[in-house]
Amino acid sequence: MSKELIAIDLFAGAGGFSEGFIRAGFKPVAHVEMDPAACFTLKTRAAYHWLKDNGQLKTYENYLKGNISRDELYSSVPGECVESVICSEIGDDTLPEIFKRIDSLLAGRKLDVIIGGPPCQAYSLVGRSRDTNRMKGDKRNYLYIYYAEFLKRYKPECFVFENVTGLLSAKAPNGVRYLDQMRELFKEVGYATEYEELTASDYGVPQHRKRVIMIGKRGKKGGFYPKLKKQDSVVKVWDVLKDLEPLQAGEGGARSCRRQRSPAYLRQIGVVGEKLPVTLHFARPHTDQDLAIYKIAIEKWDSSRERLNYNDLPERLKTHNNRGCFTDRFKVVAGNERASHTIVAHISKDGHYYIHPDKTQNRSLTPREAARLQTFPDDYYFESQSDKPGRTAPYRQIGNAVPVFMAEVVANALKENCYEQRN
Repeated sequence: MSKELIAIDLFAGAGGFSEGFIRAGFKPVAHVEMDPAACFTLKTRAAYHWLKDNGQLKTYENYLKGNISRDELYSSVPGECVESVICSEIGDDTLPEIFKRIDSLLAGRKLDVIIGGPPCQAYSLVGRSRDTNRMKGDKRNYLYIYYAEFLKRYKPECFVFENVTGLLSAKAPNGVRYLDQMRELFKEVGYATEYEELTASDYGVPQHRKRVIMIGKRGKKGGFYPKLKKQDSVVKVWDVLKDLEPLQAGEGGARSCRRQRSPAYLRQIGVVGEKLPVTLHFARPHTDQDLAIYKIAIEKWDSSRERLNYNDLPERLKTHNNRGCFTDRFKVVAGNERASHTIVAHISKDGHYYIHPDKTQNRSLTPREAARLQTFPDDYYFESQSDKPGRTAPYRQIGNAVPVFMAEVVANALKENCYEQRN
């Protein structure tokens, strides 16, 4: 298929969805995202792709090593690369300017696909359980309405809408599921929709991550949902992590680390590729009490494949007053299984739910290790709002992202079913 397929990414986050679509041959010309740190991540990745395509990866390597500043990196690529990232909340007041900028970036070209999904807190089961109003009245419940505005304006052949599985049960105040309201609205603007609940580990991602993937197609006919090719991970979680430099709590560096010989699987799914520095492999510092709990949690899993119950800890280590819920607040990433439990944005708060499986390291996952479980390439750099490297913003972006390899599987199937057939 020779035609370049043009995409825009709404609520783009760190760009995991886009990265998968790029690998499948799509060209995102615009990303819309409100978080400033994620916008810098998107700009840095856009610079990477231009430098790679133009044989100038040495400049990107110098950035990863800290030899040049972020501004110097951005000034080394055409302005349209960084301008393709529109750092803005999507709303009534901002839509005209966002449309104006996307129109300019399209430069008369036909848009083929819109990808992305609104922030998930309003639909997630955890989000609803933690909110006293169960997210009623939260404006994020209705961001799909703006999604429809983009469909009306640009009329792509297809769109791909991603969200948490809580979307399947979340209801509006009128008692109707938000999912049904979405589908009805998308129908009104000219799109039939179909959806499935997908598990990332079914498609080569070393993580048990469930998401609803809705696909819309112009017209009224159904039966177009692409057949996704399932594939199991051929390695275990430990194999995804073990070639990275061993660290103790508080060790490592943001800019570069050593990497040993990597399993072929990591090359197959695109995690290991270019010979570029591996960044953001630096571990949180932990208290002695946390490290003592981590060690017990790892030993319990290694000996009996059982999770630690907080109430089973020695009294000297139990400092939380609430012992009736969240008793699994300390959880080991199971290195001997083919997929980890789900990486979520809460990893930016603490690492207790993501304990490294190696007892000799006895710490929580680094941002790079979490990114690997999300199948981001090792050369993917997650920015903070300032140009000083940090952990919190990268953790949050990684936890909110779509696994890159799963996005690639969806994109390839979409291309085959919705675009190649029309030609």
